[in-house]
Amino acid sequence: MNNQHAHSYYAATANSMAPYPTLEEDLVADVCVIGGGFTGVNAAIELAQRGLSVIVLEARRIGWGASGRNGGQLIRGVGHDVSGFARHVGEEGVRYLERAGIESVELVGNRIREHKIDCDLRWGFCELANTKAQFAAFKAEQRSLAESGYAQTRLVGPEQLRQQVVDSGVYAGGLVDMGSGHLHPLNLVLGEARLAHSLGVRIFEQSPVLELIHGSTVQVRCAGGTVRAGTLVLACNAHLEELEPKLSGKVLPAGSYIIATEPLAPEVAARLIPQNLALCDQKVGLDYYRLSADKRLLFGGACHYSGRDPADIGAYMRPHMLKVFPQLADVRIDYQWGGKIGITANRFPQVGRLSQHPNVFYAQGYSGHGLNVTHWCARLLAEAIHAGHSQGFDVFSAVPHMTFPGGPMLRSPLLALGMFWYRLRELLG
Repeated sequence: MNNQHAHSYYAATANSMAPYPTLEEDLVADVCVIGGGFTGVNAAIELAQRGLSVIVLEARRIGWGASGRNGGQLIRGVGHDVSGFARHVGEEGVRYLERAGIESVELVGNRIREHKIDCDLRWGFCELANTKAQFAAFKAEQRSLAESGYAQTRLVGPEQLRQQVVDSGVYAGGLVDMGSGHLHPLNLVLGEARLAHSLGVRIFEQSPVLELIHGSTVQVRCAGGTVRAGTLVLACNAHLEELEPKLSGKVLPAGSYIIATEPLAPEVAARLIPQNLALCDQKVGLDYYRLSADKRLLFGGACHYSGRDPADIGAYMRPHMLKVFPQLADVRIDYQWGGKIGITANRFPQVGRLSQHPNVFYAQGYSGHGLNVTHWCARLLAEAIHAGHSQGFDVFSAVPHMTFPGGPMLRSPLLALGMFWYRLRELLG
């Protein structure tokens, strides 16, 4: 597998990708973090700010996985419908999860602002309704948010949508949220890694973990050296593989794909998405898109559960883009890439510690809400590790998670078959 960054628009426009060293000695730390994405890097920041010594081990490059190649949409929420977890966390727990969905976005914005991370942050997002019934659901959602004190949203009907939000005729309305937004995710995680390094965190790239030896001190063995730490954090998400089999079966890696057009003329970009919002529809195989800082359209979606990526991502994604924007038929595609996101059965992130190894903590399975929720879960991990207790950690870890059936060979095909059924129902109305 390629150990360098995907040939994406993000990698081509990264501010700096100076490498970190490979682990080539035996070291000791309070905490060892495995995974150099948003979860791992931000857990390291939070732990270092609490006075703990931290080592981060990344098998490839910082931000190599979904953290550095996702859609860049910083969107309110931690899951698709947290009210369904009331029987596990209680009504107060549900209210906490609803607040976390908003405050996690604020956490990311504050980190960017306080540490002057250059990542093209822009505020504004719109959920797009594909049907009248979905738009009616937006009205109920907007009322509920207003009643809870969140005043950042507004409804846009189909008659105004094309002029105000997106120049496409396929939608039945939208819910604009100015408390959400979009950014350059690779530049964010690279900037956060530099922050972690400035706090004393030791970061090692190209250092895949070969073996975990559990005990009161965990030994994390790589080819060139071993890290001994009192606490271990697993922050591998879709790339955990069989490093910890008790967790890997609870997250399914699913492929998602993005194309980036050539830079659009300013007047074309302004007509296409007049307020420079991030946008996402409500289909089972959803479309998500936005403009980059240099006015390219970044268009993503087509989530694959089969485990097989399209041979030509550009050819696969272009018809999806043209269905929404037929006016871009002559526009060139400059970049095409994909990556794996971690999907859970209940579409809710998994946060906890291993019952048989209580000094091993984990967070994974963000199911499309990774940009904000990774940062929130990283803080919960640090609170639980440093203080021994965290209300938020307890709420998140109280939600049970099933293991996908079928074992490593059949999990993806079985889920792909199930998702095909849901998409067929969607097509048939």
